[in-house]
Amino acid sequence: MTTAVVVGNPRPGSRTLSAATYLATELADGRQPDLTVDLAALGSALLDWSDESVGDLVTRVGAADLVVFASPTYKAAYTGLLKLFLDRFAGGTGLSGVAIPLMLGGSPAHSLAPELALRPVLTEIGGTVPGRGLYVVDTAYDDPDAYAEWLTATKPLVSTLLKAGS
Repeated sequence: MTTAVVVGNPRPGSRTLSAATYLATELADGRQPDLTVDLAALGSALLDWSDESVGDLVTRVGAADLVVFASPTYKAAYTGLLKLFLDRFAGGTGLSGVAIPLMLGGSPAHSLAPELALRPVLTEIGGTVPGRGLYVVDTAYDDPDAYAEWLTATKPLVSTLLKAGS
């Protein structure tokens, strides 16, 4: 099983990256992600559709069995960086595995953002999104309790899907 993390925070090494890595590790029974894509590190290469390194990352993410897509919440949506990356996937065929929408924000006011903004895109490009998307208040990004209820409800679904796909 291959796992990946894609983070759309414009700050490299962000809390969003830490949250996504934690979640992917928990879903993979303690295994660290095989691939981590911190989109802030790619810079203007995301704008160049002929950039081979970005194309390779898209291919590798698309082939992963489990991918956590994470973004801070900006205006009740995910960031432009993540949109630039997701635009590279062909509709309906870009992702082949389980896709997990994770968003962080300043308050619970935007807790529906993963469901309303990110989930539809992930399913449109071929990902299987089990359960509901996860929203974490950014001040609790490093608190396992912020993920516990979601993990209890969704991890069994993820495990079943991953076993069926192998």
